[in-house]
Amino acid sequence: MPVPAWFTELLQKELRLWLTLSKDQVRILWDHYETLLRWNQKISLTSIPAGEEMVVRHYCESLFFVAHMPIKSEAAFLVLDVGSGAGFPGIPMAVLRPAWKITLLESNQRKAVFLRESTRGLSNIAVLARRAESISGGFDWLVSRGVDPADVMKNVPRVAPSVGLMLGQDDFSTIKSLSDVAWLESVQLPWGDRRVCVYGKFHVENDLDVSRGTT
Repeated sequence: MPVPAWFTELLQKELRLWLTLSKDQVRILWDHYETLLRWNQKISLTSIPAGEEMVVRHYCESLFFVAHMPIKSEAAFLVLDVGSGAGFPGIPMAVLRPAWKITLLESNQRKAVFLRESTRGLSNIAVLARRAESISGGFDWLVSRGVDPADVMKNVPRVAPSVGLMLGQDDFSTIKSLSDVAWLESVQLPWGDRRVCVYGKFHVENDLDVSRGTT
C-alpha cells in the first residue's frame, strides 16, 4: 500500500522549516505508524487518537527534537532512548540520522516486543528490555520523552555525558538548577502545551556546540 498523501503532506507542512524527509524515510515512518495502530489495539502504547494529532505529537515532535540536537558531526553517535515506549523519539531519530546507533530501552516486556517488531529492517536500532539503572554506560547521548526527568537525570553521567529531554517548561525549571549539568537555552516545541526540548552536558565546562542548523 502506498503512503497516503495526507501523511506525507502533513510531515512536509509541519517540518518544512527545519528538515526535509526523503520518500524512503516517510515510508519507514508510515510503516511504523501502521504497526503502532495495530498493536495499540492489544496493548496501551499511546492514548493519542489516530490521525493528524498522533502524527504531530509523536512523529513531528520527535523529528523536531532530533533536528535541534546540538550535533554537527555525522559520526556514529551512540544514543540511548530511555523509556522508549512506542518508540519516541528513538525511532524517528534513527530514521533521520541513519549513521547514529540508537538503543531503545524499555523495561515493559510487551512494549519491548512491539519495539522489536516495529523496527525490523532498521539496522541502526537495538532494543533492550531492561531498566536504566542496569545500564553501565558507553553511550554518547541519553534522550527521553514522557519519563520523569528526575529519574532520567539519575543516569547522567553514568550512562552518557550528554542528555536531551522533551518535557514541560515547569519540569525543566525543576531540574535545570542541577549544578553539574550545563544546559543550552531550551527550544520551544511549536505545537503548544508549554513543552520544550532541552539539551545539556555533564560538567559546567562543556563543549556543546550551541549553533543549530536545519537538516
